[in-house]
Amino acid sequence: MSNKNFDKSLESKHLITLSLGGVIGTGIFMSTGYSIQSAGAVGTILAYIVGSVLVCLIMSCLGELSVHNPNTGAFHTYASKYINPGMGFLTAWLYWLTWTIALGSQFVSLSLIAKQYFPHFPIWGFNLLFAIIILLLNTIKIEILSKSEFWMSIIKAAALAIFLVIGLLMVFKVIPTHQQNFKPFFAELTTNGWFPNGIAPVISIILSANFAFSGTEMISVAAGETQNPEKKYSSSN
Repeated sequence: MSNKNFDKSLESKHLITLSLGGVIGTGIFMSTGYSIQSAGAVGTILAYIVGSVLVCLIMSCLGELSVHNPNTGAFHTYASKYINPGMGFLTAWLYWLTWTIALGSQFVSLSLIAKQYFPHFPIWGFNLLFAIIILLLNTIKIEILSKSEFWMSIIKAAALAIFLVIGLLMVFKVIPTHQQNFKPFFAELTTNGWFPNGIAPVISIILSANFAFSGTEMISVAAGETQNPEKKYSSSN
């Protein structure tokens, strides 16, 4: 794919926040409760540790390939070139399917949250509204997309940090809770046992963790729209 068709205007801060903001989403904010219920607190932590190690290994390899051959085709181009065209074809369609499901789940999650504040507005209307916003941000101009992604990623990272701080304050009994059976000082981690439902749910949550980490790879897709990607990537690592 030719790089001349793209506007090379992304900077290091855009690459960092693009990858960071892609990770922070519904997988972390809304499915954590289900994960803990299925695999237990310890099992969920273990699953996310395994998932994070896998993501770090993959991103190290992908970063090297992106610096060596930056293009918007990213990993499916690398699969076609270094493995075979069939693998590249499969990778491209699987990635499309991944983000089709991810965007759909995020639109539904946003609609359910917005429905609480605007109960008379239909959920399909919220989905359509969010889809139009995302479409416009991706098609009007790359500067608009990069700036909006930068600030939205900052907001999501700040919200996650605030939730973590509030959670720690609740754990250490600085902030009172309304749950009468709540056990402070991390005692809740093993209330129902280390793995209350066995090992199988932990393996299942590893898949959920990998899905939640999807978004980090967008930094390689953005390499084709980055000026001097070798310099930008080295400064962002």
